[in-house]
Amino acid sequence: MAKLEITGAKKLYGKIKIAGNKNAVLPIMAACLLTDEVCIIDNVPEISDVLVMTQLLSRCGVKIQKTQKKLKISAKNFKNKVLPKELTEKLRASILLLGPLLTKGAEVKMGYPGGDIIGRRSLDVHIQVVKALGAKILEEEDFLTAKVNKLQGADIFLEEASVTATENAIMAAVLAEGETVIRRAASEPHVVDLCNFLIKMGAKITGIGTNRLEITGVNKLFGATHSVRPDHIEVGTFATLAAVTSSKIEISPIVKEDLDMILLVLSRFGLKFTIFDDSLVISGGRLEAVEKVVVDVWPGFPTDLMAPMIVLATQAEGVTILHDWMYESRMFFVDKILSMGAKVEIADPHRVFVYGPTELRGQRLDTPDIRAGMALVIAACAAKGKSIIGNAELIERGYENIVERLAALGADIKRID
Repeated sequence: MAKLEITGAKKLYGKIKIAGNKNAVLPIMAACLLTDEVCIIDNVPEISDVLVMTQLLSRCGVKIQKTQKKLKISAKNFKNKVLPKELTEKLRASILLLGPLLTKGAEVKMGYPGGDIIGRRSLDVHIQVVKALGAKILEEEDFLTAKVNKLQGADIFLEEASVTATENAIMAAVLAEGETVIRRAASEPHVVDLCNFLIKMGAKITGIGTNRLEITGVNKLFGATHSVRPDHIEVGTFATLAAVTSSKIEISPIVKEDLDMILLVLSRFGLKFTIFDDSLVISGGRLEAVEKVVVDVWPGFPTDLMAPMIVLATQAEGVTILHDWMYESRMFFVDKILSMGAKVEIADPHRVFVYGPTELRGQRLDTPDIRAGMALVIAACAAKGKSIIGNAELIERGYENIVERLAALGADIKRID
């Protein structure tokens, strides 16, 4: 089990480059199953989740060549629609292969997805989607089996605005017969990025970026080249790091329209920043508590930034209420920062009260999931003394070369195998 050793309370300075969006590259890789032609994906983040998706696609007979941050993917020799549990359980996003595999017809058999345990993340909406498009589903103890002759367009109202269920619906519908309407669709930047890639492949999709998508199925999709959108979650994460360490950091590249709610919340905390066309410069500011931070579906505040916001609130003057109604276990990492000296009260599984500012102290900690793990890195950088963070592999699932990138800013951080 790898560990991160961090000695905190150091001001950081410099530039940090934002990686491609983790939650965009995984569905885009899955979408390469929709064509026999070669697809080239650029700005691919160097994270372990991408490696697992590569292994899953390879199991299907897909040929993948990697050059630096670029993937060349060919599904011409696709041959297998059975994905074993030992692979799918490594990655929540393995469920994104369900829709593309069903476009091949016949039967798909796959183990259940794994990934972070941050609450009840049901497959019900995914099953609703593929059933609506004509598939029959059998849920067994270790496998999910789906059967279909030919997917048919449908009018789908999603039970919840699930990102991955929306993406599965889109990828299945682009090759289905007839028209598909997806209502209550997720509209996050990574969903938009997937749609833009599919348009390049020849898909017919309207309403991109809204909660209503209209898709006309086509007979064939083609190869395409696409650069993955910068990760807005990383932007918010590193802005938070700058805030709690009173540091000046330039963050780039960015997509400004992806940051509206994130920057609004950070500005309410008192963070000072300047936005340029392709970069964001964080310049510090006196941090003050805000009355309440609540996650919401896009374009609301993203749940993936709730854990860093809790750490930020520990350094802000006053009481902040933080509420994540989406995942009932998102808050359960706060015992880690309590051990560092934070003052946090858990009101219920979805809400915490944070009293700040408090001086954090270095501590031995274990990472429970990707986002909480990165929040612990932020806390350790702000804390006095040395912290040891275990389960570093979880952090590396979502953040590329995190040790090297933070060290380049002046952080005292190293990885211990």
